Amino acid sequence: MVEIYTDGASRGNPGPGGYGVVLLANGHRKELSKGFRLTTNNRMELMAVIAGLEALKKNDLDITIYSDSKYVVESVERGGVFQWDIKADFAKKKNRDLWKKFLKLYEYQNITFVWVKGHASNKENNRCDILATEAADGFELDKDEGYEKEMNIKKGMF
Repeated sequence: MVEIYTDGASRGNPGPGGYGVVLLANGHRKELSKGFRLTTNNRMELMAVIAGLEALKKNDLDITIYSDSKYVVESVERGGVFQWDIKADFAKKKNRDLWKKFLKLYEYQNITFVWVKGHASNKENNRCDILATEAADGFELDKDEGYEKEMNIKKGMF
């Protein structure tokens, strides 16, 4: 059993952002975080989940993902993201680049999502929040390619 705690943060929406992840399995612990120069909170919430799944070295694992993002948890638990993949209107959905990545990772694991209240008494979720906000406040922030490309398309630059 693998437990993945995730959180995303954005200083403005859009603005500088980051994600934090805590992975727990078989007595081992791993923390991940990364910051981006221009992004949104929802993208960071979803990117945290993706980063946690990408860090796994095996498939067909039983995984529980804890997130305080209703956007992410409800999209999966209510099945919306799976319907988007089937319908032609998926191209109209926000963050489709990240949802496509997520769907590819999801099919190789046995994943259960659990929503947790943010900034509450969940120790690991609070740690993820610290990792995410520190990453967002960092100095060497990466480019969120998907977000910036989407914004440039909307502005007619591509």
